[in-house]
Amino acid sequence: MQDKINIGVAGCGYWGPNLIRNLSALPGCRVRYACDPDETRLHHMRELYPSLETGSDFDRLVGDDEVDAVVIATPVHLHYELAKKALEAGKHSFVEKPMTQTAVQANELIEIAAEKKLTLMVGHTFIYSAPVRRIKEIVSSGDIGEIQYISSRRLNLGLFQKDINVAWDLAPHDISIILYLLGKPPLSVNCQGKAHIHRDIEDVTNMSLNFENGGFATVHSSWLDPNKVREMVIVGSKRMILYDDNQPLEKIKIYDKRVEAPPHYDTFAEFHYSYHYGDMYAPYIKQMEPLKVECQHFLDCIKMGKTPETSGLDGLRVIQILEASSQSLKRGGAKVEIDQTLGVRPTAV
Repeated sequence: MQDKINIGVAGCGYWGPNLIRNLSALPGCRVRYACDPDETRLHHMRELYPSLETGSDFDRLVGDDEVDAVVIATPVHLHYELAKKALEAGKHSFVEKPMTQTAVQANELIEIAAEKKLTLMVGHTFIYSAPVRRIKEIVSSGDIGEIQYISSRRLNLGLFQKDINVAWDLAPHDISIILYLLGKPPLSVNCQGKAHIHRDIEDVTNMSLNFENGGFATVHSSWLDPNKVREMVIVGSKRMILYDDNQPLEKIKIYDKRVEAPPHYDTFAEFHYSYHYGDMYAPYIKQMEPLKVECQHFLDCIKMGKTPETSGLDGLRVIQILEASSQSLKRGGAKVEIDQTLGVRPTAV
């Protein structure tokens, strides 16, 4: 491979230009080609990046011998088809979230990448944000004790999608963060929701993730809320964390609060809860654009042959939860078990 990794980007709509901007600014990378069916978008990209080759033919992009890696930022229904073509053409691949439409599709991409020894990375951008990284450090240190539950809310007015519901659109962010913090997938999912604007496309959902040993997390997603909310609460046995991504500076607040039950009591009269109210503090966090960190990580994984922190397997776990949430929605919120065997490859002998 050359000193610079040549990238082809598929999709120049909402998110693709942000990826092109960040990749173009990295010293070890050259964005060689941009692909999109809309000529107006391509013209705008050429104005910003005069050396950029553009076209509407994805086959031309993956057929270019000088392209080392492909970034896919298209509508979700195209992710699997384009990523499969890219991997089969020997290109390292970065796929925006959600990775695919089904867990079976995601598992197939993982297998192709493994067979061809290619990097497959999924765009779970919040895993590369400084606040989430800091929360992971705090949780791993044991400072807040054992996590009792996590509650997240991601709400706003729009943007309404036509091909996926609000859970598939917004919840991947929160699900990926929850899995990152807990380090394990859930055993089952319950989900309820309602479609108010477009028939059969839920614009409000409430999801519950059930983990082993009683672990629990909730994810509330909405396109139909008056205010933009980006909030997650992590409740530990010793302390509690509030993560508010809308805050410009104090995105993380740690509360020294907890509830304790008496360890020994003989009668109900002797049973008293103990409420601890301590201080609140907001740790300093040096802000960096998460997408820039994510793009650099993709390049590093290609160069060094490392497994990405948001690998194909991580993308698969999110898709499994989203699929289960869709099944649960159809069953009125009934519990749907998660297949724990997908993405688990036998150890080579």
